[in-house]
Formats: sequence, C-alpha cells, structure tokens
Amino acid sequence: MENVFLLWHTHFDESLDGGEDVKLIGVYSTKELAENALVRMSKVEGFRDHTAGFEISEYKIDKDNWTSGFITE
Repeated sequence: MENVFLLWHTHFDESLDGGEDVKLIGVYSTKELAENALVRMSKVEGFRDHTAGFEISEYKIDKDNWTSGFITE
C-alpha cells in the first residue's frame, strides 16, 4: 500500500472559534472504502444537513505531505 484516503468533513459556523469545525472521519486503504464511508456518514445526524462539507484526500504514506511551513497572523 502506497496511498491512503482520508475522509474529512468541514462545517462552517460563525458561532465557533475560528468559524469552522474540521473532523477527520477516517483513513481508508482504498478510495472506494472512503467513498462508501462518505455515503454512510452523509445519512448521520448533522452530516446529512451539510453534505457539501465532505472531502476525500489522497496521501502517500511514508512521505512528507506538507512541506511549505506556515505563518501566523
């Protein structure tokens, strides 16, 4: 296995600190398993009202995936 697939959900809400709530739903060995999880989770309370917040990201394992550093404002 060289890649994994992460299922994320982001919900924007002005009442939250920073305005967004990001959840890592799970890490899957295939895109198909991640898509199946998305279908399951899109029926769960809260998620079903915000289905546009789902994202599947593919990552290579044993590799730095964020290399640009960061800044604070």
